[in-house]
Amino acid sequence: MAQPTVGFIGLGAMGEPMAKRVAGAGFPLVVLDANADKAAEIAKVTGGTAAAHGKELAERADVIVTMLPSSDIVRAALDGDTGVIAGLKPGTVILEMSSGVPDTTRMIATELAAHNVTLLDCPVSGGVSRAISGELAIMAGGEDADFKLGEPVLATMGSSITRTGPVGSAHAMKALNNLVSAGGFLIGIEALLIGSRFGLDPALMVDVLNVSTGMNNSTQKKFKQFVLSRKFNAGFGLDLMVKDLGIALGVAETTGTTVPFAILCREMWQGAQKALGPGLDHTHMARFSEMLTGDELHPAAE
Repeated sequence: MAQPTVGFIGLGAMGEPMAKRVAGAGFPLVVLDANADKAAEIAKVTGGTAAAHGKELAERADVIVTMLPSSDIVRAALDGDTGVIAGLKPGTVILEMSSGVPDTTRMIATELAAHNVTLLDCPVSGGVSRAISGELAIMAGGEDADFKLGEPVLATMGSSITRTGPVGSAHAMKALNNLVSAGGFLIGIEALLIGSRFGLDPALMVDVLNVSTGMNNSTQKKFKQFVLSRKFNAGFGLDLMVKDLGIALGVAETTGTTVPFAILCREMWQGAQKALGPGLDHTHMARFSEMLTGDELHPAAE
């Protein structure tokens, strides 16, 4: 039986390696990106084809992946005379792998169901390195029967796929995951700044944290690699982190949950975004904390 054709929309830092994983697993690929030259390049490398617009991609695809910056951009890709909805075939499965707003995702899923099209929300965690290796952690929201249709494609991109519940639940979980990640990064940097002023080597502190109860993803995979190295290029945008924190706070509001620390965390990240400017990697958040203290973090050897 022939593999279903996969249409992949959004070929940015995460989308490009994810699309390559799909093609590498033998799925025929049709790609689309706001940067037409980028889409043509990925099509050539993967042996796929580039679509001129969403309608053309939808007409040719059995499964569609959207990996875009926001729910608003997903909505824009779907709508219009040349949008995805205009070319959808009944039975198509859409894997919405962006970090979206749960309520918006639910509304889109309801609209698509009227066209006999299934939408699953399937956001990812793990960053560019794990997108390249196909070891992303994928969260998946949707009904069991619908999930089975998209699972083979998801399996090409992730080493773990966790079912979270109905449509919208995975997008909520992704935002809450990033809330925890953002809080861990921020408190860890502040601890390094305190210790550095006390006379501790920040690199040594990271080593200690990583064998102690203070260990988290940032201590393991960000502080030495992107902060102490001064590279600040982990591959996930500061603007996107602020957006995801806003989604998490939106979920808190709709559920009536009092979250004073989450609010403060979001305010700190927003402050960094305002002070440092747009388009930066999220690890530049450390520079904002450094600005507040008047110190920079460097290993003692420097």
